[in-house]
Amino acid sequence: MTRKELRSPDAPPPGGSYSQALDLGDFVYTAGMAPFDASGALVGDDVAAQTHQVLRNLGAVLAEAGLDFSHVVKVTTHLQHLQRDFKAYDEVYREYFPQPYPVRTTVGSDLNNFLVEIDVVAKRP
Repeated sequence: MTRKELRSPDAPPPGGSYSQALDLGDFVYTAGMAPFDASGALVGDDVAAQTHQVLRNLGAVLAEAGLDFSHVVKVTTHLQHLQRDFKAYDEVYREYFPQPYPVRTTVGSDLNNFLVEIDVVAKRP
């Protein structure tokens, strides 16, 4: 199996020992993206604004592999305030993902000073 690291200058650099994404040929796996811009600044003060930024980051990383949200087959989302923010998060989410929607897991998590983190798995056609 060949593993190729994907890195987009339009997404925040990794904050630790991990890649933004790995391209495994048929599949691309992303790291969990948080609502930071490419300079590392936190974007937005509510879950809707932060979800837009996270999805822009994911879109930039997917583009490095020649993919977009239509190629995503699995989404995992962590929300700091699951009950409070799910509806607003889901409304933004629907702006990015075409139907049929990918399978998705959404959980409440203790995040570090932000409201949402998302990672995806995409498959080449």
